[in-house]
Amino acid sequence: MICLCSSSPSRALLLNKFGVEFTQKSTNYDEEQITTTIAKDFVYIASRGKLNSAIEEFGLDMPLLCADTVIATQDGSILRKAKDVDDAREILTTQSGSTISIISSLHFKTKNLLFTDISSTRYRFADFDKDDLEDYLKSDLWRGKAGGCMVEGFCKKYIVSVDGFESTAMGLQVEKLLPWLKGVS
Repeated sequence: MICLCSSSPSRALLLNKFGVEFTQKSTNYDEEQITTTIAKDFVYIASRGKLNSAIEEFGLDMPLLCADTVIATQDGSILRKAKDVDDAREILTTQSGSTISIISSLHFKTKNLLFTDISSTRYRFADFDKDDLEDYLKSDLWRGKAGGCMVEGFCKKYIVSVDGFESTAMGLQVEKLLPWLKGVS
């Protein structure tokens, strides 16, 4: 059994899909303090900060798993979670008809082990239909998602090409984590 230090339903879904037993608790780490504009640095700092908070808050009686995800545009801009529906519309419009990289960082810590990984999945999207986008925005399913993007949902029908794991894009590269879970009780 591990502790997923995240309130993300997508990360919980992925762990369930791969048969990983876990409990789920959120940390009190504040990502707003991060100032870097480099996507891979941002996710590393955020996931490491969440791990340090989790160790302080929960201890290491149970293995801890912390992660963070952002989207990087072709020009290197970081797209984080939308603040409101107008921000979500702008962020998603930026992704429409373009290529993005969804970057996830994870830290898995036991008393004797620390595994860290940064992975990226690259997507090229067709243009989003404006009415479909508005329906998605009304659904509120974009809330809490990096860049408002749901490759397993709204964005799926617009994928032209993909390079990488869908799990990375959903916020947790489980395929990279699984070998490190062997023997963890």
